Amino acid sequence: MNSIAPAVYIIGAGPGAPDLLTVKALKILQKADVIIVADSLVPKQMLESVRADAEIIRSGNKTLEEIVPLMIERVRSHKSVVRLHSGDLTLYSAIHEQMQALKEASIPFELIPGISAFQAAAAQLGVELTIPGLVQTIILTRISGRASAVPDSEELASLAAHQASLCLYLSARHVEAAQAKLLKHYSADTPVAVCFRIGWPDEKIWLVDLDKMAATTHEHNLIRTTLYLISPALKTALNRDGLKTRSRLYHPEHSHLFRPHPSIV
Repeated sequence: MNSIAPAVYIIGAGPGAPDLLTVKALKILQKADVIIVADSLVPKQMLESVRADAEIIRSGNKTLEEIVPLMIERVRSHKSVVRLHSGDLTLYSAIHEQMQALKEASIPFELIPGISAFQAAAAQLGVELTIPGLVQTIILTRISGRASAVPDSEELASLAAHQASLCLYLSARHVEAAQAKLLKHYSADTPVAVCFRIGWPDEKIWLVDLDKMAATTHEHNLIRTTLYLISPALKTALNRDGLKTRSRLYHPEHSHLFRPHPSIV
């Protein structure tokens, strides 16, 4: 098996399903000398194809001050290191401080993105979150919590004013406050997908009205790994209003560089 260069490869594992890893991520996982895995959020099935002699370090009980020296020492020992995170590296992945520390230590690193839970959830629901004439914007956000405060300029109620497809992460512990802020701008019957452990074997999705979002969360005792999709586009999943629309992209009257209008051919 070909080796890979000594460096830290920060991989987004996606929401949970091993077959949602990117091809590049899988190839690097299969060749890495060391894998530092966020084991509380990444299912063990993600490690089924790694080398039998790979060193597996579980980081769920470790601090940044413990994790970073491990990465630096292994790379300086000419080993390749995978830092395996859950989800999409661009969202709430806490990699910024790790990259800063690696730069300061002159340790090379590479980011390999993973898909986000909101994408996997929309696929499971069989919906598009940007429907022409209905909604064309997706907002990814969270409500302020103990570990991370949201800037005042991004306060949830102000984002809700756009009535876009809103993907709410890391908010199950504050669901009553979130629901109250959303109801300031979305109607009470706006569809919400309450998504638990998307991509894991025990994933569950409940489609409810916005005014039942908090009650559904409490009924099923959801505290962690819960994502909320709030969107008028979810009416298609509920077959509401006989919603029928289409994009202009493939319309016979729409021309573009690769499909000029017959009148100008």
